[in-house]
Amino acid sequence: MEIDVRSPTALIIGASRGLGLAIAEEYLRRGWHVTGTVRRAARTALHRVADRSKGRLTVEKVDIVKPAQIAALRRRLAEKRFDLLFVNAGIMNDDTIAEVSTADFTRMMVTNALGPMRVVEAFEDLVKRGGTIGVMSSGLGSISWSDGYLQVYSASKAALNMLMKGFAARHATRTTVIIAPGWVRTDLGGPNAPLSIAQSIPRVVDVITSRTGKRGLLFLNYRGKTVPW
Repeated sequence: MEIDVRSPTALIIGASRGLGLAIAEEYLRRGWHVTGTVRRAARTALHRVADRSKGRLTVEKVDIVKPAQIAALRRRLAEKRFDLLFVNAGIMNDDTIAEVSTADFTRMMVTNALGPMRVVEAFEDLVKRGGTIGVMSSGLGSISWSDGYLQVYSASKAALNMLMKGFAARHATRTTVIIAPGWVRTDLGGPNAPLSIAQSIPRVVDVITSRTGKRGLLFLNYRGKTVPW
């Protein structure tokens, strides 16, 4: 199938399931061409979407906690340019600081903060001028909003926010956004979350779209409201 080069393009990191998969599907519905990544070689729901996409979805593999895999993906995509780079990555841990092991704390920080920012740094130059760079955070990453719940997870998302703020300071002409999608019913969010994917993700994409061409960094929720740092 011949690709329409006029269609906008998105690179969605972490799209095998949950919110990342839903974001990839939403961009496809809006006529974009999407490159979505999975962590393992096994077939996922993203592969099934690709089978039905008529060539508009390409699946790539990368584990963002492994720098060598990030570098390999960067080499594979070196000739491509994207209108959007969005990094969706997250693991959950409900231990308190008193309970969490050093290994689990480190894994949380690398997966939720360091890995996503390594991707942002590695792929920034593949995002077109006027394109958008975004990461998936959480309202729990807001120090102002935090009530101490999910302490380690919250700390990892606060770290992601701070690292993204540093990136934005060094790339002041870039359009950058941090998204809090709300508490959504997924494997990560659990069955008691008040929002469905359908209630969150189309709005998330609307919010990302609203940032197109606007310089600077904002921390926004799925309704487009500013989240306090």
